[in-house]
Amino acid sequence: MDIVDVYVFVLAGFVGYQVISRVPALLHTPLMAATNAISGISLVGSLVAAGSGRNTVATVLGVIAVACAMANVVGGFLITDRMLRMFRRTGTTNK
Repeated sequence: MDIVDVYVFVLAGFVGYQVISRVPALLHTPLMAATNAISGISLVGSLVAAGSGRNTVATVLGVIAVACAMANVVGGFLITDRMLRMFRRTGTTNK
């Protein structure tokens, strides 16, 4: 693994943390769909990294990234569904 790859990984993690931590709590619900889309893009990237076959470290990190991205996508959709159910009118039969 090249030192540039490690640098990009650490920088992406730092920037991602800074961006998410600065979003006000009021905006978390409206931004959930966009976050799910971004998680889907990171899932595709992690699948590419896991299947690149460059070396064992890249494959292991790719598999870990796939697991984290999948947890993020599934959790995002579950939270979005829960939030949308909160805004349904009582007495409707649609699921």
